[in-house]
Order: sequence, then C-alpha cells, then structure tokens
Amino acid sequence: MFGCIENDVDYPYTPGEIETFEVEGITQAADIVKSTRTVEAIVDETVDIYDLRITRMTVTNDAAIYPESEKVVNKDASFPKHGFAALDSIPLGTDTRIDFSQPVNFLLQTYQDYDWTIKVTQTISRDINFSGDIRIGEPVFDYERKQAIVYVKEGTDLSNLTVTSFKLGSSLATTTPSPFAVKDFSNVVYFDVTAFGRTETWGTNVLYKNETDVSTNLYARSKQAILVGEMASGVALEVQYKERNQENWMSLNSGDIILSSNSYTATITGLTPSTNYQARVVMGGSIGEEIDFTTATAEVLNNGSFDNWHQDPSKANIWNPWALDASQFWDTGNRGATSLNNTTPSNTSPSTETSKGSGYAAMLESKYIVLKFAAGNIFTGTYVRTDGTDGVLSFGRPFTSYPTKLRINYKYTSATINRTNSSYGYEYLEGRPDSCFIYVALTDWDAPREIRTKPKEQQLFDMKDSNIIAYGEFTSGTTSSRYQQLDVELEYKNYRTPKYLVIVCTASKYGDYLPEEKEVRYGWMNLNYSMIRVYGCLVLK
Repeated sequence: MFGCIENDVDYPYTPGEIETFEVEGITQAADIVKSTRTVEAIVDETVDIYDLRITRMTVTNDAAIYPESEKVVNKDASFPKHGFAALDSIPLGTDTRIDFSQPVNFLLQTYQDYDWTIKVTQTISRDINFSGDIRIGEPVFDYERKQAIVYVKEGTDLSNLTVTSFKLGSSLATTTPSPFAVKDFSNVVYFDVTAFGRTETWGTNVLYKNETDVSTNLYARSKQAILVGEMASGVALEVQYKERNQENWMSLNSGDIILSSNSYTATITGLTPSTNYQARVVMGGSIGEEIDFTTATAEVLNNGSFDNWHQDPSKANIWNPWALDASQFWDTGNRGATSLNNTTPSNTSPSTETSKGSGYAAMLESKYIVLKFAAGNIFTGTYVRTDGTDGVLSFGRPFTSYPTKLRINYKYTSATINRTNSSYGYEYLEGRPDSCFIYVALTDWDAPREIRTKPKEQQLFDMKDSNIIAYGEFTSGTTSSRYQQLDVELEYKNYRTPKYLVIVCTASKYGDYLPEEKEVRYGWMNLNYSMIRVYGCLVLK
C-alpha cells in the first residue's frame, strides 16, 4: 500500500508499548511480546476470569489506554486513562475490572495508534477417577462443549462405580448433584458446576477402551498433515507416513511429535499439494489402522499483483480490480463513493508506482466526496449495492487452501484526522494520524458474509466469529515513503477446513464510522489524503 501526498505536520514517532502487566491471581510474569503487540498471562483457579482486576499496567511514553468498551465490567466507571504501577495510584472513579474470558483488545495511543491483544488463561486442574484401578489414561475434557470423557477397562460395570476424585471447575465451585453419591454412569451424567455466580453444565461420559487403543484424527493441509489423538500413557508412540502409491513407510522425527500424559499432536511437513498419502500410528509395537488422506490444492491469490484492472463500461470514472473479460475476485467501494457524481474519480485505482518497477499496484485513497468521507478500500468479495450513502457488501471468496501468511508490499501516507464522530466514541482520534488497516481471515461460512455500513443497520466483520478458522491483521499510522515488504501472519484457531478467504485493505481504519454532511459537526474529514498502495501473495502451509 502506499501514499503520494505528504503530511502537513510531522509527528514524532513515540511507540505505545505495554511494559508490565499483572492481574489478580497471576501465577507467573506475563509474557509480553512487543513485536506482535501481545500479552499472555496465566491465572489460578481462585479468581473470576469474567471479572478480573488488573493490578498493574505500565506503558511507554505515557500512552493513553483504551480497552474494548464491552469488556469493561463496571460500566459506571472509566478505565484509567494512563498506566499505573499499583491500584492505589489510579484516579477516583476508575475501575480496572475486565472480562478476560476471551482475548481483549487494548488501544494504546501516543501520536500513533497501537493495537494490543491481551489473553488471560486460567489454569484449572480437572480430574475424575474411580476406585479399583479401572481408568485408562487421563480423562479428556472438551471445554467448548462442556463434556468430560473417562476411559475405563472393558468389562467394568458402569452402573456401579465409586467416585474417588471429581473436579470439573474451580476449587471454589460447588457441584450438583454430588458426584460421590452417583453410582450409575452407564449413560451420560450431567453435573451443574457453579462458581462466582455462574453455572456450567458438564456432561460426563464413561466409556470402554482397550489399553492399547489409539484414537487419531488427521487434518490435511496443503503441505502438511496434523495428527491429533489420545493414547494410553507410558506406551511408545511412532508416526509413519508415505505417498499412497509408494511401498516404504517413513517415520516422523520424534521432534515433530508433542506428547502429553495421554495425548499427542504430530505434524508431518514437506508434503506436496493435491497428493494422496497414508499415515498410521504405531503404539507399543502394534500397528494402527492406515489413514488415507489427500493434501489440499495449492491455491494462488487471484490477481494478488493487482496488475489487472478495467474501467466500468457504463461509468468511466469507476475502476474495477479485474480484467474486463475475467472473473471477479476483488472489489472496492468505488461504486458507492462515486454514486452521486459521474465525474468523481474512484478513490481506489491502479497505480504504476510499484516496488518492482513494472505492472500496477492498488492505490487506496481516503477523501471527502460530496456528502461523505470515503475510505479507500479493496476486498475479496463484491460491492452489492448502495443504500443511501452507505454500502452493502459481500465478503469472502471460495478458498480451501491453508496459507500461513499474507505477504504484501506496501507504502502509506497518513494524514491528520481533523474531525471525529462522537456518536461512535472516536472523538479521541482528532488530531491524530490516520491509520491503514489490513486483515486476512479464513472461514467456514456456508455463504459469503453480508456487510452493511449504514449506522442503524450496521453489520461489520467480526474477528471473533466462531466460523473463523484463521486470522491475522496489520495496522499502522506511520507514513512510509518507500515500499516495504510485510508478512501478515495467520493464527489458526482450529483444524476445520476453510471455505472462504477474506482479505480487506483500507487506507483509513475507522472509515466505517463516518457520518453524512448533515451531521458535519460530528464528521471526520481529512484535509490531506490518507493513501496506501499494496500488492501481495499468500504463502501456503
């Protein structure tokens, strides 16, 4: 991405970084990674992770701190505006309690914006056991579905078990009914586990299992396959694989197998896309069932170079990011930005200024057009229609490969934000540099996702959508006068198969939160332009 117009005012480069972070119940020093702007902390089971007090949070350059508003527990108090070394130093009327049941985004602001993500993990020692030495391996706990599985020896009378230990929640939780009074586990038994005023219902399954059984799930990607399974503890494990038409099996290096007390994760790498393979697990010298799998196709990013464009035959002022005789993969908001005037130039268009000196790049330009601020953007999907002065979009293109990163070449010119929208709580942005924003996601939606930018009907992309398989993003408010190569890393959240690829690039991160001219006193308009040029590719895994 890139920009062509210089800022009128130079802003000093003052990074906003988290230096220290502590919460109630923390068990060890938080892991603060400045390169990825992430913080990970681990707490014990005696605290309420849904209502967790931050006891210390210091930042560089006296950066202002803005947590996600919906994650702030006490809605009647504000979060401290700046860092604090102890609770007794925070101002009156502020509260540091945050819902950390999911990762929380924090914005640190100096002259630039710095997005941080803080993840708090709670360690709970769960366990279920019965008398008579009948259990095989460790119980399996599915935290998302609230299911516990306990494997016992074949022939055990499941209708007459004696519980010797049973713990599904915090040490402060109460369990109903009392597990020590339950004898019959021949069917799923449900227990209500209550702590901190919240109740979770867990199903407990007791199943037979041969002591040498190995349970394995295989997830094939483009150039690798991941085997995840359960196993009896203390037994030697080996993973073998080969191409289906070959005779000789290869053994996976032990360093590529992660073992816990009775489970394993094995990653086979160096595979060829669209190729048939077989894998098997050998435990204690006993060869398991052969698993057939085919690696995913190595899909390329359609028109990732942004070399192909055409002007709309009916409206020559509209640029479209695909060749006239080719199928569409990308789209822009140009039809919305130019809908009121046939002579208004597109704010996303091809540029001959590229890092390689040939072809084109996408130039995304944010500016005020007739009635409204329009953020230059490009995305995988379709611009469906204009609703008033707002857009209705369709996000996502079919995609079934497994990239590790989006590699881009970009340059960016930021401009000063001189008006803000108090309706959305972004008044603090006034006087700050604008920020470009790029994100990439793989989803298993059943269909492309409809996006609406109209304020009263707003429906935006949600990075916490349960259908998101992998996600990565990049934000910068710093002007870059020369092209830079950047890798936007994808973090995989599960092993599901992708169906759609979403890539969104915009020259103005908060471009969706801008009003029309009739609300101009709350408006957000850049006197200069924020511009970004970009082209890129996907790197597969």
